[in-house]
Amino acid sequence: MAQQIWPNFFIVGTASSGTTSLYTYLKQHPEVFLPALKEPHYFAQLKPTYEHRYLFTYITEENDYLALFKKAAGFKAIGEASPSYLSSPDAPARIRQAAPDAKIIAILRDPVERAYSHYLMNLREGLQRRPFFEALKDDWERDEKGWGITQMYVELGMYAEQIRRYIRVFGRDRVLIVLFDDLKRSTENKKAAVAQVLRFIGADLSYLDQIDTSYAENSFGVARWPWVRRIAGSNYARRLGQLIVPRSFGANHAIKRLVFQRFFVKPAPRPKIDPAAKEWLCSIFDPDIAALEELLGRELPQLRRSWGHREPAIAARQTVAV
Repeated sequence: MAQQIWPNFFIVGTASSGTTSLYTYLKQHPEVFLPALKEPHYFAQLKPTYEHRYLFTYITEENDYLALFKKAAGFKAIGEASPSYLSSPDAPARIRQAAPDAKIIAILRDPVERAYSHYLMNLREGLQRRPFFEALKDDWERDEKGWGITQMYVELGMYAEQIRRYIRVFGRDRVLIVLFDDLKRSTENKKAAVAQVLRFIGADLSYLDQIDTSYAENSFGVARWPWVRRIAGSNYARRLGQLIVPRSFGANHAIKRLVFQRFFVKPAPRPKIDPAAKEWLCSIFDPDIAALEELLGRELPQLRRSWGHREPAIAARQTVAV
């Protein structure tokens, strides 16, 4: 019987915060194994609505998940990157049960920018047509929420409790916080951030100069027709992908995404954020960032980078139990 190989590090999120960039950088390291399917979502055990179920690939069965790592023997660092894990209340304990010594990496971004980037992605893919503020409020007011159920524009940016859950389960020394700004600025910043991650997961730093950190997703576009995303995410598209490439979770997902971006998205100017929506989001996120700063014992001005001159909330100066 083949040995079961579980990951020993997890990039747990957050969404629209550079997980794809970090995945792309780490995948170039000879001691690091990452599967072709970047986001298995296995430990979140997602139950998306019918409308959402074909919009992304997710794994629910253990055998399918372990198959992603069948070629990982001999690698020092074995990981995956599922942004649903950070917001999932149950993912930390599930990961700990399967991989007790795992290390956790969370990428955090200015939550206002994160929410707007998330919205623009949905706009690009034909999943959203309403103005930003209207879409925000509608999603915020829904009773049933979850990954693959609602967009969680606001909830995904409420970092304090999400990070606290992982620290409780794994301990502070096995949870690494990476800032989105460091992955998206100069080459020196990117290299420093990647070095921090390599050191954390125990990979050889001497390969750092061989890692190309030029990858970035900066272009914006919109769906040519509002119905195309449903077609692109359908079973028909999935079957077409299986005809074109060998049967593989990662390969089919990559083919579908490539075809969609190439033929169904047209370039468009990036719209500016609604100031009223921005102010509303700032008022929600400000106390949460203050709580996160208190939890981590450090100031995080990068998480308020887009806010302009706004007085940050002051968290109660007391020890926060984790």
